[in-house]
Amino acid sequence: MGVRVRRAGAAGVLAAVLLLAGCSANGSGSSTSAGKADDAAAAAPADAKAAAGAAGTGGAGGAGAGGATAAPSAGASGQSVNRQIAYQARMTIKVDDLEPARDKAVDLVTQAGGFVSGESRRGAGEGAQATLTLKVPSESYQKTVDAIGGLGRRLALTSQADDLTGQIADVDSRIKSMRASVDRVRALMAEAKTLSEVVSLESELTRRESDLEALERQQQALTSRTSLSTVTLDLLTDSQRPTGAVAKPKDGFWHSVGKALTGGWHALLAVLHGLLVVLAAGAPFLLVLAPVAWLLLRLRRTRPRPTPPPARNAFPAPPQHPPTPGTED
Repeated sequence: MGVRVRRAGAAGVLAAVLLLAGCSANGSGSSTSAGKADDAAAAAPADAKAAAGAAGTGGAGGAGAGGATAAPSAGASGQSVNRQIAYQARMTIKVDDLEPARDKAVDLVTQAGGFVSGESRRGAGEGAQATLTLKVPSESYQKTVDAIGGLGRRLALTSQADDLTGQIADVDSRIKSMRASVDRVRALMAEAKTLSEVVSLESELTRRESDLEALERQQQALTSRTSLSTVTLDLLTDSQRPTGAVAKPKDGFWHSVGKALTGGWHALLAVLHGLLVVLAAGAPFLLVLAPVAWLLLRLRRTRPRPTPPPARNAFPAPPQHPPTPGTED
């Protein structure tokens, strides 16, 4: 009887242990699943924020690409690249009055922060023409071009955009390397002990400083191109001949005669022009040779002339024979 009780107690204890082990396993599994669910819930908002930020960056880049200035773009490494663009355009506009249109174009460029770098005019009256070279800040390039195009009837427009990002980056890198090289040569000069070393290092320093100045000038030129855009504006006025009309060719007898007379007159003028040029070129020689020729002629006239020898008869006189005695009467 006691053995049975002991066995029953041991079985009960074993069952209790097994029941507690099962409960603890279920509890740990539930806690592990709950922890994983909490981690996933916490990671989901972070992923959503990252996706929203990437979408915002892409949208901003797309919006900036359509403007006059280039927006920063993401490279292969994910870093933004600020594009350096040089814009230039040439526009031909037909206006009713040249002066008001020219003044208005200059005012538009000045208000945008630019200036007029060159101007030329041709003709007068209805056939007058003007060519303006305008420098406009790059951020106001497109707005200024559109405003200038409204001054009259636009006949032609050509524009070009050059990406100088690579060139500017290359020049900047070369300038940094050259400056470091110049600093090294200067440090070596400070440690030079012999005259030959000093002379050699000075020559090398001069060469490298010259290369550095050339790179800095190139950098300034590239920066100027990207900061100021060039707009060449041709202003034309209405001419007497209507647009699209073809000039009627002139022909006929009198036209041919007039053309021949005009050609002969031009030929005569060309000959006279050539003669005058030859005389002008020979005038210095005449000024020098004329006195010399006069002196030679004067000496020749004052020199006594030699007396010519007496002329001889061409035929000799017959011989004179003495008279023979007894022949005289």
